[in-house]
Formats: sequence, structure tokens, C-alpha cells
Amino acid sequence: MAYHSGYGAHGATSKPAGSKHRVRTAPDAPALFDDTSGGYSSQPGGYAASGADVAFSVNHLLGDPMANVAMAYGSSIASQGKDMVHKELHRFVSMSKLKYFFAVDTAYVAKKLGLLVFPYTHQNWEPQYSRDVPLPPRQDLNAPDLYIPAMAFITYVLLAGMALGIQQRFSPEVLGLCASTALVWVVMEVLALLLGLYLATVHSELSTFHLLAYSGYKYVGMILSVLTGLLFGSDGYYVALAWTSCALMYFTVRSLRTAALGPDSVGAPAPRQRLQLYLTLGAAAFQPLIIYWLTSHLVR
Repeated sequence: MAYHSGYGAHGATSKPAGSKHRVRTAPDAPALFDDTSGGYSSQPGGYAASGADVAFSVNHLLGDPMANVAMAYGSSIASQGKDMVHKELHRFVSMSKLKYFFAVDTAYVAKKLGLLVFPYTHQNWEPQYSRDVPLPPRQDLNAPDLYIPAMAFITYVLLAGMALGIQQRFSPEVLGLCASTALVWVVMEVLALLLGLYLATVHSELSTFHLLAYSGYKYVGMILSVLTGLLFGSDGYYVALAWTSCALMYFTVRSLRTAALGPDSVGAPAPRQRLQLYLTLGAAAFQPLIIYWLTSHLVR
């Protein structure tokens, strides 16, 4: 302790006297930055003046009659554009009709899936009406819907990606090609049915949404075929393909004949009735071909 104290005293006495002046800051040294804590209200040309100028400019702009007219005209153009977009949208797609095809519940989905897999015991295929208005799908099992085709399409794409991944053949390009091919085939089928109905002069309540629903039910059979093929190999795939194809053909014939073509064919000439029957059978026979074409490459 005595050594440290002596060392400190020795250091203090040996320090030059001028070093105290070198470490002390001069009182008149200018600061690096101005003190801005007090704001700029007291300085000329500060932000307060600029804010007042901006506020005056905004008030002047809002008070200008030409600016008000321009703003009103712009709002009118935006409103007209919005109305035009809604009008064009409703021209091609009726939202009220589209909501009808998605009016489903859990009970309807379960019963409809069972009907698609095993339709042979179903007796009444007539669509139900209430005051000449068809009942929604959740109240009528025979009513077509778009919920099951949409969900089945997404499930098919995911299942195709899993199948390709198991076989070490997955790539985004292949999966995109698989999804787009499945969608294009359904669109082509709907267009072919619309053309066939036009050529057969069938006047029914079938719309594009109806045909899209009936064409989209094949995705359920495609899912079952691919899933069975992944679990039991190619033999299980062909068994499931045969079962789902027969069930879908029977479902398509009964649904189209009863719900769409049946009322129009009553009292029609014999050639027209035969043409309607051929159209229905052709649409039904086309289902197994599409199912095989879209699923055979996923099972090896």
C-alpha cells in the first residue's frame, strides 16, 4: 500500500505543469452540432415557417374550385370504372349462380362421395324443386355442385406430386404440366358437351356450371385409382380404375338423362331422342379414357 501511494505521488510530482492546459477544453471552442432541442420556432426560415407555408398551400389547394372539380371528376371516373368491372364480371360469371353450386355441407359431401363410388342402389335421380326453383346441393343429393370437383382437383394435384416424389421423378415443371393437362381436358370436355347439346337442339336448363360439375366428378375416381395404385401396385390400380370408371359412367348417364335431357326428350321425335341418348352415352364413355390418361403415368 505504501508502494502504491508513493508511486502515485511520484507520478504527480513528475507530470509537467503544462499538461493540465492541454487536456482542458477551451470555453470558446465551437460545438460540432447546433442544439436542436429547443426547436426551430425561434429561428428564421426554420421548419415552423415551412410548415405554415405547406399548410397554407394545402388549404389554398383545397379551397381552389378547380381542384375540387378535378377531385370530384376523378372520384366519378373511379366509381364508373368500378361499376364497369362489376358489370363485365357479372356478364360472364353470375355470382348468385356460382354461390348455388357451393351451397354444401358435410352431410351432403359425404353422401355425394358415396354416391359417386357406389351409385347402383340410388333410386330417385330427379332433382328437387321448391316453387320452380331448384334446391341447393345441401338440400338435394341430386343437385350438382362445384365444391367436390374443386377440392378433388386440388387433392389430385397434391397426390400426383407425392406419387412423382416417391418415384424420384418430381419436378415443378412436371407437376405444373400434370395440373394444367387435367384442367385443359375438363375444359375441352365441357366445350364438347355444349357443342353437342347445341347440335342436338336440346333445350334444357343445363348451364356451363352444370357441365363443369358433372365433368369434374371424375377427379374423385382419379384420386381413388392413384391412391390404390400407390398402396397395392399396378394390380390394385387397374381394379380401382375399372370400379370407379363403371361407377362414374353409370352416374353420368343417370344424372344427365334425368336431370338435364329427360324433360326435353319427352314427346320429342325419335331421331332427336336417339341423338340425345348417343350424346349421353358418349359423355359417359369418355370418362374412363380421361381417367386412365391422367393417372396411368403416376403408378408404376
